[in-house]
Amino acid sequence: MLTIFLMVMGNAQDFKYGVTANFHKGSIVGVHDRSIGKFGGNLGMFFQFPLVDNDIFDSAWLYLEPHVEYSMQGENAEVKKDVYGLQKFHHDYITGTVYVKYFFNSKGYKKDFFVFAGPQIQLLVRENRKVDPEYDRTHYKYNLDDKVNSFGYGVSLGAGLRIDDEIEAFIRFDRGFSKVYPNNDRNNTYNRFLGIGINYYLQDLFERRTF
Repeated sequence: MLTIFLMVMGNAQDFKYGVTANFHKGSIVGVHDRSIGKFGGNLGMFFQFPLVDNDIFDSAWLYLEPHVEYSMQGENAEVKKDVYGLQKFHHDYITGTVYVKYFFNSKGYKKDFFVFAGPQIQLLVRENRKVDPEYDRTHYKYNLDDKVNSFGYGVSLGAGLRIDDEIEAFIRFDRGFSKVYPNNDRNNTYNRFLGIGINYYLQDLFERRTF
């Protein structure tokens, strides 16, 4: 990802940058019976590089867009909640994604609707597990969740709408391909979430302040 970023940045003549945030509900598939998922969010930054010529100002319709985000994921479960209470399995990641972003276009002008997709990697930076010890003693044979992978990978995709020159709104789905719990040999315990968010471009803001 870093190599791609530096190569494109070195050759791009018209790149943009900004901040991104989303609110989502996620879960870990194949583990923790009676999962009710978990609400969380992502906050990060992005750079955007055109992959086609800007013949007219801001007319490029295909972009490479690397993102780096802090992502709050994991899930909650309610197995015998009256006995064990709410079970919490919260994992925070530094996430890197390289999107290819396509704007629908016509006669050299891009429209406001776009789609995007790209590969993703994750580095675990925080685990917050809160469960009754008796729950673990009783259910470990089903969950096999005593170890959490520190590295993960997957894919992210979505669609969005450009509201104005500075703001985009989007809906996004992230799906992991690697196991969250490597000792679970019964299921591919992958992360997933569905969320809504915004991209806010900072470059125009900085340019206006120079005048």
